[in-house]
Amino acid sequence: MKHPQASLPTPTSTNSFWHSEPSKFLFGHRTTSELPAEADIVIVGSGITGSSAARFLAEDERAKGKSIVMLEAREACWGATGRNGGHCQPLLFDRSAEVAAFELKNVSAVKSYVDAHDVPCEWRSVSGCRTFWSESLLQEVEKEIEALHKTDPEIASQVSIIKDKEELKKHRINPACVGATLTKGAGSLWPYKLVSHILEKLITDGILNLQTTTPVTEITSSDSTHTLHTPRGTIKTPTIILATNGYTSALIPDFADLIVPVRGEMSALFPPKNSTMLPDSYGMVGALGQPPNADDYLIQRPFSRVPNPAGHLMFGGGRGAGTLPTIGISDDSIIDEGSAAYLRGALLKILDLGGETEGLPELLAAAQWTGIMGYSRDNHPWVGKVPDREGIWLAGGYTGHGMPNGTLCGKAVVEMVLGEEEGRDVGALQEELVGKGELPKSYVISKERIQRARALATVEVQDREELNVKGWV
Repeated sequence: MKHPQASLPTPTSTNSFWHSEPSKFLFGHRTTSELPAEADIVIVGSGITGSSAARFLAEDERAKGKSIVMLEAREACWGATGRNGGHCQPLLFDRSAEVAAFELKNVSAVKSYVDAHDVPCEWRSVSGCRTFWSESLLQEVEKEIEALHKTDPEIASQVSIIKDKEELKKHRINPACVGATLTKGAGSLWPYKLVSHILEKLITDGILNLQTTTPVTEITSSDSTHTLHTPRGTIKTPTIILATNGYTSALIPDFADLIVPVRGEMSALFPPKNSTMLPDSYGMVGALGQPPNADDYLIQRPFSRVPNPAGHLMFGGGRGAGTLPTIGISDDSIIDEGSAAYLRGALLKILDLGGETEGLPELLAAAQWTGIMGYSRDNHPWVGKVPDREGIWLAGGYTGHGMPNGTLCGKAVVEMVLGEEEGRDVGALQEELVGKGELPKSYVISKERIQRARALATVEVQDREELNVKGWV
């Protein structure tokens, strides 16, 4: 069965709140007026993965003197990183302990960069609070956490379960909720501002040539040289790093069934008048009749000491209330009014927002928009060399969970690229990265993994039959 490829990013997209304060330096930026004819390394995509790969190249002596060009189809950070929920929240019991440890390490790496460079991206260290709205869902979670206690007690110690109604109230959760988990090591942030800070620094340091509004329409290869075709001409390189996530199959058609674009809905909502700051970041599983494999998710912006300090409730999800298709959709120029209406009304029923809510049917939206996720067929990111495409590397397919993965996935790809250039065997490099906890084994791209993934149900079937719990955070 042939799966349809993703389209290229649409030239016009819905207006993300995160883009309401665009970088004047980056908007419309082209480091050189002409597209360079060639480069040592070309990165496609300027979100958290692409910017991280560029940063780790800049920090590595082995890449000193190399020309690095980044191509972006739209403005810088205008894809999923500039459109997501603002979470940097590790999932500690949903997958393996190895993945949980990697995500914790990833969140720590992001926070360390923010602290070291004093990045004004509204970073807030919070507990991750996931609410479960049926007994069966909570029982499944309890089994997963019990298993985690046996395989990795240290990570399990960072997860607690709340079922007591008074305790739920302390976390501002409606007592109708069956129970919730609290996990340590989470953060919330303005993702676009983090990425724009990284990119601005790399460009002003003379390390990166960024070319915005330069979509790659095709990659052709001859011997050890790849040619990236764009409407502005071509650029040749021996090494390509694809940080294209949900759009990957537009350039690598063989991945059409492995990384599938999925459209998600987001909103920035004004909180009720005289309400106060919520204590956590939130995920809602099975709330208000939503399917359990499509979480809702929430962080809150500050009420003070930041530009535009309105305490916006950054709330996403509502996929079960939507009326438009989402799986296999790579067009983020459309809002699903069903999902948008759900998001405006749901928080008043799920949480105790405080303030003046009497008679309030829904919250006022400051912005509503959509973004494109990349769902992985086996529910793990794909990181490494693209099989049978010497010199083409990939990090993507985060299944809505890119912020606690993209930074160190970008670093792992850089380690592989530079290590291979030194003459090292990629397989040995991957084993070394896995052994040191710098990349989960389940993320590594291999022909064997592709074969195993293709034995699974398609992303569309998995979603329809609720086989995997997935959410865009």
